Amino acid sequence: MTDPRTDNLIDECKRQEESCLYTSTALFEWLKHLRYWKVFFIVAPIIFAALATALPNIFSGTGWIAAICAMLAGMATAVYKALRLDVSLDLIAKAANQYKALQDRFRQARTLLAPGDYDKFNKEFLDRMQQMDAVRTITIPPPESYFDKAQAKIKSGDYDFTVDLNDPQK
Repeated sequence: MTDPRTDNLIDECKRQEESCLYTSTALFEWLKHLRYWKVFFIVAPIIFAALATALPNIFSGTGWIAAICAMLAGMATAVYKALRLDVSLDLIAKAANQYKALQDRFRQARTLLAPGDYDKFNKEFLDRMQQMDAVRTITIPPPESYFDKAQAKIKSGDYDFTVDLNDPQK
């Protein structure tokens, strides 16, 4: 018969593991989307500046289009900086990776330490919860639509391990 404290801690590890899975997946999905915007905000000003320079020389009477292109080139850079995409991308990537690592640590604690000494298992769990609290303070919450994408991705089996599928004990 197992210690009820161990059973409760195993259940809590499962909850935290699942929470980390959904949060990391949502962050990774959001990160992929934001990377497209980063590319846009880097490439668009180059294209608009090239058009602003070339249009009046190629086509007469396109000065007003060139002026709009020049304005868009400047605005795209300003919007990119205002959104702080560089900082956000780094922060989101760091948080997503930390959640993914915590997911593994909760699983390992549940599967490897739970059968042994309760005090060691509990200490490991509390250490991981401190890490979880730390990552939660730096994480920018993704928009709800990315949680929906993460849920669909997880339910599709993208994050299932073959070893777990073949072992009915897991």
